[in-house]
Amino acid sequence: MKDLILSKETSERTVLVGLLTPRQGEAKTAEYLDELAFLADTAGAETVARFTQKLDYPNPRTYVGKGKLEEIHAYVEENEIGMVIFDDDLTTKQVSNLERELQVKILDRTSLILDIFAKRAQTANAKTQVELAQYQYLLPRLTRMWTHLERQRGGIGMRGPGETQIETDRRIILDKIARLKEELRAIDKQKSIQRKNRGKLTRVALVGYTNVGKSTLMNVLSKSEVFAENKLFATLDTTVRKVTIDNLPLLLTDTVGFIRKLPTHLVESFKSTLDEVRDADILVHVVDISHPNFEEQIEVVNSTLKDVCGGMDKPVILVFNKIDAFSYKPKDADDLTPETRENISLDRLKQTWMSKMEGDCVFISAKKGLNIDELKQKIYERALEIHRSRFPYNDLLYEKYDTDIEQ
Repeated sequence: MKDLILSKETSERTVLVGLLTPRQGEAKTAEYLDELAFLADTAGAETVARFTQKLDYPNPRTYVGKGKLEEIHAYVEENEIGMVIFDDDLTTKQVSNLERELQVKILDRTSLILDIFAKRAQTANAKTQVELAQYQYLLPRLTRMWTHLERQRGGIGMRGPGETQIETDRRIILDKIARLKEELRAIDKQKSIQRKNRGKLTRVALVGYTNVGKSTLMNVLSKSEVFAENKLFATLDTTVRKVTIDNLPLLLTDTVGFIRKLPTHLVESFKSTLDEVRDADILVHVVDISHPNFEEQIEVVNSTLKDVCGGMDKPVILVFNKIDAFSYKPKDADDLTPETRENISLDRLKQTWMSKMEGDCVFISAKKGLNIDELKQKIYERALEIHRSRFPYNDLLYEKYDTDIEQ
């Protein structure tokens, strides 16, 4: 597992590698590498260069072609690079070949995310979930961890010591995976009891892509001090706070952020954390409107929620955050090219598909405190409907109170 963890004392110099494929053009690859660089920075690495190659599909042996690999190797040697990070998951064979060719540490997107999760996990629940994901990641990659041992061809009486050690390690890891799953089941049971003890209070869950400002919004709405930072996955542990809006109590939950290409086993490990989303009555989907591809991020979140929670038949309030950071470049009068996202003002953007959301849409800046009252009002309206359906007796009191005021 040590191979997954980056140095915490020093900033490692790294280069990033991605592919241009028929399904992923230059602009999309550049965006993915931007995100990979942000992940590397969050993990404590310094990105000094990027390499891309146009291929129909990744080279099954070395991910990139022979010429591009030689180019990367030359750059790594000349610039004292200690690590190369690839934007897609690598097979055991690819990692082994790349380590032999480049003579540096090789990471893929999944192992980088796992490193960040390992650094961010604070509670026993999060640490257990991360450890489970790490072992699930390592299990199919045990072969390359024992390449330094003499391995013989298979067959009766021809098994070498390396293969014996691999089988021993596989058994140990499978036992640990079983133990961690059992621990998570116990944690799930405890958290389930905690959720039941909260009574019938309306539950509101903040969901969204990573680094869109959920924790900052949580602090504004609950007047608490949840950890917030301009880093990916700043929040791993689910945080629940009791909030009162216009004398209506409700529970507000901050959850882990989502990201593109999130490893399947990582999603599986964090299903217990996302139970808070499954049990929520209202979802507040926070979106970074200053991001050039926020619409794709919305799709990523919706897709992940569908995979994790099944059909999401819940009221959803779409909150476009960071309006203070929104920027655009107006087109010149003689520019006849089609209008793009970079040319549209915020007012024009609000008149697009967002205008058809029938009020379930609000534009705010959690950092600057802009339009927070409007958001509170929308949450209050949705929460009040649920509250009255659960406490009809209270509803009669409300009606009597309103009638007495009118008289």
